[in-house]
Amino acid sequence: MQRLEDFFFHFRKAILAALAVFTVLMGVLASQLHMTAGFDKQLPLGHEYTDTFFQYRDQLFGSNRIMVVVRSTQKDIWDAASLKKLHEATQALVNLPGIDKRSVQSLWTPNTRVYELTEEGFEAEDVIDGNVTPDRLDAAQIDRIKERVVRGGYVGNLVANDGTAAMIVADLLEEDPQTKQKLDYLKLAHQIEQEVRVPLQTPEHAIHIVGFAKQIGDIADGAKGVLVFFALAIVLTALSVYWYCRSVSLTLLALGCSMVSVVWQFGTLSLLGFGLDPLAILVPFLVFAIGVSHGIQQINAIAKSLASGAPAMAAAKASFTGLFIPGSLALVTAFVGFITLIIIPIPMIRELSIAASIGVGYKIVTNLIMLPLVASYIQFPSTYAQQQEALQNQRSRLIEKLGWMAELRNVRYVMALTAVLFGVAVWQSQGRHIGALQAGAPELRSDSPYNQDIDAIVQRFDLGMEVLTVVFETPADSCNQYEVVNYIDQFTQHISQVPGVLTVSSISSLAKFANAGLNEGHPKMTALPRDSQALQIAVGYLPEAGGLFNRACTMMAANIYLSDHKATTIQPVMEAVKRFRTDFDGQAQGVKLRLASGNVGLIAAINEEVEQREIAMMMYVYAAIVALVLLTYRDWRAMLACCLPLTLATFLGYWFMKSLDIGLTVATLPVMVLATGIGVDYAFYIYNRLLAHLVAGAHMKSAIQGALREVGVATIFTAITLSVGVATWSFSDLKFQADMGILLTFMFMINMIMAITVLPAFAVALDALFPRTKPIKATALAH
Repeated sequence: MQRLEDFFFHFRKAILAALAVFTVLMGVLASQLHMTAGFDKQLPLGHEYTDTFFQYRDQLFGSNRIMVVVRSTQKDIWDAASLKKLHEATQALVNLPGIDKRSVQSLWTPNTRVYELTEEGFEAEDVIDGNVTPDRLDAAQIDRIKERVVRGGYVGNLVANDGTAAMIVADLLEEDPQTKQKLDYLKLAHQIEQEVRVPLQTPEHAIHIVGFAKQIGDIADGAKGVLVFFALAIVLTALSVYWYCRSVSLTLLALGCSMVSVVWQFGTLSLLGFGLDPLAILVPFLVFAIGVSHGIQQINAIAKSLASGAPAMAAAKASFTGLFIPGSLALVTAFVGFITLIIIPIPMIRELSIAASIGVGYKIVTNLIMLPLVASYIQFPSTYAQQQEALQNQRSRLIEKLGWMAELRNVRYVMALTAVLFGVAVWQSQGRHIGALQAGAPELRSDSPYNQDIDAIVQRFDLGMEVLTVVFETPADSCNQYEVVNYIDQFTQHISQVPGVLTVSSISSLAKFANAGLNEGHPKMTALPRDSQALQIAVGYLPEAGGLFNRACTMMAANIYLSDHKATTIQPVMEAVKRFRTDFDGQAQGVKLRLASGNVGLIAAINEEVEQREIAMMMYVYAAIVALVLLTYRDWRAMLACCLPLTLATFLGYWFMKSLDIGLTVATLPVMVLATGIGVDYAFYIYNRLLAHLVAGAHMKSAIQGALREVGVATIFTAITLSVGVATWSFSDLKFQADMGILLTFMFMINMIMAITVLPAFAVALDALFPRTKPIKATALAH
């Protein structure tokens, strides 16, 4: 440490100049960073469900879909003005970039047809004839369209049950087939709003738009409000830091160094060609919070040295030497925590992991090296030392009262309470939910325009927007094989009984309907014909473009429409599908049931990856903490004292999430990692000072009192400051930001409480149960 101190402070001018130049360069690159979003970025790589999706995405529809609904606010849509509005919305949607034109369906598209049996056999006709124009609709034509909609079975899917609205459905292409350029979802969301809703919505007609592109666009718009809360958090943090240190220079120094690392982080992301995903917009601000935490510890050490009469240079050196090791340990632990997120094979999460790890890595330079170097140049007035001495004495008297936990008779009560609390927390954290627990878009509030659009559609249409597609791989030309189609029919009937399933559409259900039509509509003939030629005739009337089978009949599908995409709805359905696959395996020779496509299948894949990787990821984080503590302090007592309170705080966090119905998602998972990083910060700083006093020969009680006196107040103040800043997020328009703010506030405070109460008690208990036979060496400790 002495050699590092000599080097950095001897060349401080050159080092600071180099850092200033680097900051300018990173600032230029940071200005080029922009938000990007992609549908495929959110899908787990190598997962069974997404493998199925990618293999059949050109043949199946519904995974990445846009729905536009035109609703009459006065009466029903059966008038010329409403149908003309529907035509205009259809044309506007078709002409947008990224729309798969073959998938577009509304009353005005030629793929919306009525199939019926007449005396001359099956007949098919368009719901709206090709010679009908929207400008010349008359009452007779409208009545004919309405009658065809009823006969064609489009009430409840393309037309609302109450007749007040009509829907346009289209799938999106991830890239342009000609230019091969990726679809800009944020741009598309803006175009949908400006070219569909704005020009077409009137007092007489409301426009509702849902789909991933619109959802991510609304999230991105809400993410812009993050800057407001970030600015508010900076102001509140600045006021709090100034109240603590009573120095404008030190306040600006702490915030400035944390902000510099964010600039470096943004510049590096731009240099690597990354964008900032709207769902990861909060990560830089979480990293900023880590910087503030370490900055306050540095300011606390500098202020204490100044209060004891040391000059600025000596105070800066003492801060650097005293906090470099515990600060580095804490930041390396946070780095490991964030980098372990990369084991989740979701590109968006991996980008988040890299972005957060880069930011935390830069903190070692900005907060542990640059901050004390800049502080060495600050000139403090002569009265500042006296003022700080008075403040330090006042605060020390308050925090030293926690030293009662160093007495063995009191430790028993703390240990007993901790054991009970740990048992209850583990018990209550069981069965926590993975995935979203709210209907609609969980990232947005229930009263957001997007979720209101979802409610308006769900209330009026039978087919849900939440689709799970199950694929059946079959031998060639299997559409006329009774054994194969009957297997799909058995699956259709089985899955229809699962709670949460609204309806199921499959080749078997449509073939039975067609067979009845071929037999004068007799109800008894609503069954699959066993004869292969009769079955082939029935299937022959089904449209291939419906996405339920391909031309070669080597792929068939069942679309399962769910009431919502809550985790509690999806999981039972997925279990029912897997149970059917296991129980009836081999019943139809050559048929392979594969999960899954549709937006629900992809959500289920994400949920399963988060659930499977979460425990492994947390184990990696704790393994890193254990290894770093043992390597640095060479003492298993230090490892237990630092890790056990942290483990209790983690389970309390899971209990908190379960109680508030906050599911473990790609948004909340980084919060638990950050909470672990912040929690171990507190533990490292306190335990490091505790050992420093023990090395000096102090008894355990006085060592604990000394550690709490020196860093306890800063720890409490850090937790309160960070909590106040992120607590303002609870007022955000983004639901996931509000959830993260509430969860972070709780985790900051509970980790602080564990560090200043349970950690000292553990240290005393361990020292009493396992007395040290050798004096503690000063290895790896800063004096």
